[in-house]
Amino acid sequence: MYDFLRAMYADRYFPALLVDKGKQILIALCEKIEAESPSDLDALYRLTHAATHEFNRLAVEFEEHDSEIETAAREAIAEDFQVIAKTYGFVADAEELIAPRDW
Repeated sequence: MYDFLRAMYADRYFPALLVDKGKQILIALCEKIEAESPSDLDALYRLTHAATHEFNRLAVEFEEHDSEIETAAREAIAEDFQVIAKTYGFVADAEELIAPRDW
């Protein structure tokens, strides 16, 4: 099984409880992809954008815990979105996968 958000778990700056929530967002994204079987990139992007909005909401919780989704976290999250896309057979633009991000 793939180890989501590994870099964030390794950095004590990120509260593990909140990283767990981020991991659940990614797992739920995988489950939605499996359930809906998106047929093209536009359909995939709709799913990844919904997950990105969930990370936008989670960013507020990070701030409430004196943390934030900053460079290292952005890279870890973006990398995992890319891994998910590739795993399900998509060659997707990394920036477009998380286009509606606020972090």
